[in-house]
Amino acid sequence: MANIRSAEKQRRQAEKRKIRNKAAKSRLKSALKTTKAAISGGTASAEALSAASSVIDKAAKKGVIKSNTADRYKSRLAKATKRATAAK
Repeated sequence: MANIRSAEKQRRQAEKRKIRNKAAKSRLKSALKTTKAAISGGTASAEALSAASSVIDKAAKKGVIKSNTADRYKSRLAKATKRATAAK
């Protein structure tokens, strides 16, 4: 346990950030999962892709994931969505 006030404050801030980051990462994973399920289920749409892209961009903006990772996620989802809609 920290004895110095600044270290104690840093610990409190780290806990808040951890909770915030965990929630954002969970939101991101849920969005990816639902979009992938829609694609594999045959109900892929531009709206689902747009919603997932929005969540991915927000996670990248908040620093939960890096921008290149966000771009890769969006690219792969778009590619899968295009493939699924073309197969219909």
